[in-house]
Amino acid sequence: MIEAPCRRVTESASANGEMHMRELDKSRDDLLDELRAAYEKGASIRALVASTGKSYGSIHSMLRESGTTMRSRGGPNHRRRH
Repeated sequence: MIEAPCRRVTESASANGEMHMRELDKSRDDLLDELRAAYEKGASIRALVASTGKSYGSIHSMLRESGTTMRSRGGPNHRRRH
């Protein structure tokens, strides 16, 4: 299961509740790397949504931000219109 940065932020917040920007950036970078790796191994965006609790649009944006080459739309039963 891919862990969303918000969970890591809670764990690594300082005593007064503030998050250090460097730690937040690292968590986001880690998430982007994990999402990209999972997607490139065949995970669907919907599967990544289910494992992170993030929206479809967020996952799609993060994959594009990470430089992921996106697959074409549709699953195994998808046919192109003529």
